[in-house]
Amino acid sequence: MLLTRNELSGWRHLAGQYVALTKPRVVLLAAFCALIGMLLATEGPLPWRVLVAGLAGISLLAGAGFAFNCLIERSIDARMARTRARPLVRGEVGVTGTIVFAGVIGGIGSALLYWYVNALTMWLTMATFVGYAVIYTVLLKPATPQNIVIGGASGAMPPVLGWAAVANEVTAPALVLFLIIFVWTPPHFWALALYRVEDYRRSGLPMLPITHGPKFTRLNVLLYTVLLVPVSLMPVMIRMSGYFYLASALVLGAVFLWYAWGLWRHYSDALARKTFGYSIFYLSALFGALLIDHYLR
Repeated sequence: MLLTRNELSGWRHLAGQYVALTKPRVVLLAAFCALIGMLLATEGPLPWRVLVAGLAGISLLAGAGFAFNCLIERSIDARMARTRARPLVRGEVGVTGTIVFAGVIGGIGSALLYWYVNALTMWLTMATFVGYAVIYTVLLKPATPQNIVIGGASGAMPPVLGWAAVANEVTAPALVLFLIIFVWTPPHFWALALYRVEDYRRSGLPMLPITHGPKFTRLNVLLYTVLLVPVSLMPVMIRMSGYFYLASALVLGAVFLWYAWGLWRHYSDALARKTFGYSIFYLSALFGALLIDHYLR
């Protein structure tokens, strides 16, 4: 039986709401970092099966984790301007539907990784899912202002997962990629929290600008950015990359430091927004430079 135009439109709308639960833009960033890990783990071409199944499996499990995050935090999201339009808050999708959806895509992602990539990548990705959906979202986020620092371990895993998908092991270069994202996460997220402080105040979450004040948070953004610069040079120190990456990392880091210094000394919401936006560009450009350097050598 053929669907009418209105019925088809309704199904498309519903499908779009379920996709929105997965936070597609964040999933794309995770997939990009995983792809970088894959490409850096090999000198030759990637096997197409590992490339396709690996990225699909990692993305699906990441999406499942974000869907569970939306489910658990729906009451918090309803109090925040930034998140009150999410599908669960608006009632576009239900609790049962979200659980089933997340379980299905998570199961498919796990199967793809196990059967077409390797068991190590599947277990690491599942551990990342548990770390984000349970340890970070349920335990850490409502309990400590250091939630984003500790929970950042989950967000730093994609390049490690990509590396494991190709190499079937986790070596020092993969851990360096992990460390870069781990140290990058606090200044990235706290820049957002600074100009969204009233949103987080309404949410009841113990974010650093609320528990310790904006000035202390701005200092932490600066200190973590200072730490990020030498950490970003570790690929050169372990001879994972060469001069092109070195120059790129220094320039990108200098700009990030300029933003962080300005945020500390002369705060404005507009500057915090720019710092947050630059932090996203910084990570993408840094990993892009790492990849270019890999193929130049």
